Amino acid sequence: MAELIGPRLYSCCNCRNHISLHDDIISKAFQGRNGRAFLFSHAMNVVVGPKEDRHLLTGLHTIADVYCGDCREVLGWKYERAYEASQKYKEGKFILEKSKIVKENW
Repeated sequence: MAELIGPRLYSCCNCRNHISLHDDIISKAFQGRNGRAFLFSHAMNVVVGPKEDRHLLTGLHTIADVYCGDCREVLGWKYERAYEASQKYKEGKFILEKSKIVKENW
């Protein structure tokens, strides 16, 4: 039956553009700008903004804001570089804020 419905995924809260698959969640224990956030290995249908250095809870990172490819809603950010060895696993991964995404096909 699951094959008929399609994969569980997350969409933009504003326009319902598909953003990421449930299977791409690495962790649900992250903090975004506006509350809880999830760490994803991949994101689709997004636009990645310019890189900037930002001090986050876990130290200095080079990140780029991530926008919905359709409506340009800010959804979170992409980790481009982590300066501390213990944070290197985040490089290339995406933070998507729970308040900015909605579940589809659940």
